[in-house]
Amino acid sequence: MPGLRVVLDTNVMVSGLAYPGSVPGRIVDAWRQGGLDVVLSRCVLDELARVLPRLARIRMTAAEIRDLADSFMFLADVVEPAGVPDASRRDPADQTVLLTLLASKADCLITGDKDWLALAGRYPVVTPADFWARHG
Repeated sequence: MPGLRVVLDTNVMVSGLAYPGSVPGRIVDAWRQGGLDVVLSRCVLDELARVLPRLARIRMTAAEIRDLADSFMFLADVVEPAGVPDASRRDPADQTVLLTLLASKADCLITGDKDWLALAGRYPVVTPADFWARHG
């Protein structure tokens, strides 16, 4: 996996943190151990900090979650989302992820979002399971 540059969608990071033994958990662990180059944007990290407290399984305060999200800035290449928005993506969070992918020039976006996966012909999008099967 070294040398692979990927964008992790928020759902992969949330699943990976909530379920460490899952495939997303293994991907997040590989990243945290330095085996994967991850690119994120501040917007993706902010979404992580908003979503993670909703999971009862995550036993952290909002401040601890914010600190965790902020600490990921030291492990990831943080880029400013840039590029031309895709009119088919109406959700502002989806636009942010797409613009992060475009700005990063990453090899792929790893996501479990079915809407993104439907666009795999237009963008380099893979599921966590497909990514892990090829590179894990």
